[in-house]
Amino acid sequence: MSKSARVPLSVIAKEKLSKTARQLWQITKAFFRSERRGRARTLLILLFLLSVAYVGVTVLTSYAGRDLMTAIEERNHPAYWRAMGWYLSTFVVAVLINVFYRVAEQSLALLWREWMAQHLIKRYFNNRAYYRLRGSESIDNPDQRISEDVRNFTLDSLGYALLVVNSVMTLIGFLGVLWSISGTLVGVALAYAIAGTFMCFVIGRRLVGLHYSKYQKEADFRYSLVRVRDNAESIAFYRGEKREHLDLFHRLSAVVANMRSIIVWNRNLGFFRNSYNYVALIVPILIVAPLFMSGKMQFGVVTQTLGAFAQVLGAVSIIADNFEGLSSYLAGIQRLGILWDDLDDFDAEEERSARESEGQLNETSARVRLDKLTVLTPDRTKLLAKDLSFELRARQSLIIMGASGTGKSSIIRTIAGLWPSGPGSLERPALHHLMFLPQRPYMVPGTLRDQLHYPAHDRRADDDQIRQVIAMVNLSDVLDRVDGDLEQVIDWSNVLSLGEQQRVAFARLFLRQPRFVFLDEATSALDEDNQRRIYELIRESGIGFISVGHRETLVQFHDRVLHLKSAGEWELTGRPM
Repeated sequence: MSKSARVPLSVIAKEKLSKTARQLWQITKAFFRSERRGRARTLLILLFLLSVAYVGVTVLTSYAGRDLMTAIEERNHPAYWRAMGWYLSTFVVAVLINVFYRVAEQSLALLWREWMAQHLIKRYFNNRAYYRLRGSESIDNPDQRISEDVRNFTLDSLGYALLVVNSVMTLIGFLGVLWSISGTLVGVALAYAIAGTFMCFVIGRRLVGLHYSKYQKEADFRYSLVRVRDNAESIAFYRGEKREHLDLFHRLSAVVANMRSIIVWNRNLGFFRNSYNYVALIVPILIVAPLFMSGKMQFGVVTQTLGAFAQVLGAVSIIADNFEGLSSYLAGIQRLGILWDDLDDFDAEEERSARESEGQLNETSARVRLDKLTVLTPDRTKLLAKDLSFELRARQSLIIMGASGTGKSSIIRTIAGLWPSGPGSLERPALHHLMFLPQRPYMVPGTLRDQLHYPAHDRRADDDQIRQVIAMVNLSDVLDRVDGDLEQVIDWSNVLSLGEQQRVAFARLFLRQPRFVFLDEATSALDEDNQRRIYELIRESGIGFISVGHRETLVQFHDRVLHLKSAGEWELTGRPM
């Protein structure tokens, strides 16, 4: 038996609860100490004051209701109309407080969601966490966590926090009312609520894990549908409909099976909660009815007692009454907490890597130079190139060739900083002086002008420059499709062929004019004439370039050839540089 298997379930549950509480505090503290803290704290104080005011009005309503019922019992017309006036007045005030309370609550929840989503998005792109999270086993569907989970978390966190505040205020307000009537009722209400809360935890604790799985399985199903849409043409060519719909059916079955389990445990919890709530209606009657029938209590006091008991019981039964929602909320905290912690780990790892590579990386150089650099996979388990050395100056070029899997693209990833490097040194210009063109370019939503300026959002070439570059890379027919309108928005990823998309990428290159460009199979979809034309244009522009490719015809466009072999061996050939 493993060590973990011998750990009592109570200890595991306690550790999970402690971790979840720490994550909740960490996330909440960050918001209320952020640059939005002024407005956030103002709204929170307003909500607290409105909550106190509402409980005060509710207590007054209970007394007005008591006097109204007593006046009816005694057939006292003047007292009846006075009590009715007070009763209706408290309703008017309660309505006003409720409306403003709801507006303040929604405003604070929206402010929290906006800040938290912006904060996570910023950290998601910081240090390329979005790229590194792709291989994470602990983080599934980070997009859903940032969008849906953040929305649910902010709404639920505020809702449950205010529920606790309201319950405490209600308990303070009505405990005195109930105690003035009968101390026995106070003890019964507290004991009943504690027993109910314990039983709800025992019956429904499995729901937390099931709701966590629900988030994951729902996101997996939705992502599969998006994947089919994004790869519709490839699926159609392969006639892969049966394979894809079976995959969707399997993912849907996982969603349904998980929901069935949730339904079963909600059913078990529902049996207890409904019994708990119905019995709660009888308990105060069993105590006060004999007092009323013996003449020791007025009828108005009976009605006030029932209302006060319900308020006190509701205040101390918030866990029992909301256990199903709380289980889903706790699962959401865990998902966001894991994302938050992993982003912290990425930041710390990046800082550590930066310190370790401080003597290895020089980003102020005017050349690209590798000196005895060892290239490894990110997990450092496979050696791709050992003691790799070469130098590339302005207007010079190099092509990396070798069998599939020898690490050609990995060298580019290492130079770009996407993968950590092993021993050795690397010199290159800063990243804004470099450009990397993958085999399949990224087509952004927007206009043709947006496509050509990507990823820059602040630098803009004039129309004449854009049209000149479009003609250079043989994309005039694409411009004709939009009637020469650079501002027309269409679905470029589906409208353009892969060859046209690659030429769009080269148009971006010539508009940006970096010092060096790295081409990872970037001409694979071009015919020989267009490929030759592109390389001639790069040479004429004075941009240094490193290519990754398999075609032997590519060698003629480069000064030197780097052949990668197995076990980290390599060979550099061509004219000296």
